Amino acid sequence: MTSLYQILNLILDVAWFIMIAHIIMSWLINFQVLNLHQPMVAQIWYGLNRLLEPLYSRIRRFLPATPGLDLAPLVAFLAIIVLRIILRNNVAFFL
Repeated sequence: MTSLYQILNLILDVAWFIMIAHIIMSWLINFQVLNLHQPMVAQIWYGLNRLLEPLYSRIRRFLPATPGLDLAPLVAFLAIIVLRIILRNNVAFFL
């Protein structure tokens, strides 16, 4: 049971860091620190978008339209925190 918990926790950690990288990169692009005309920046950006867009699009279906403000990453962060709490409590229960 402990190894399953560690694997699931690792998956949630990877998702967390990918989301953090995507958010920071979006800020840097919007503030024109990074430029999408640079091939490496564009590759990383489009790769992160391809990873996260399926998750964010599902979340956006249930959220009200807020022009200029994307709340999907915030909801995804909260979901990861909730999943971590559930995993931690269930592992403690089974051990």
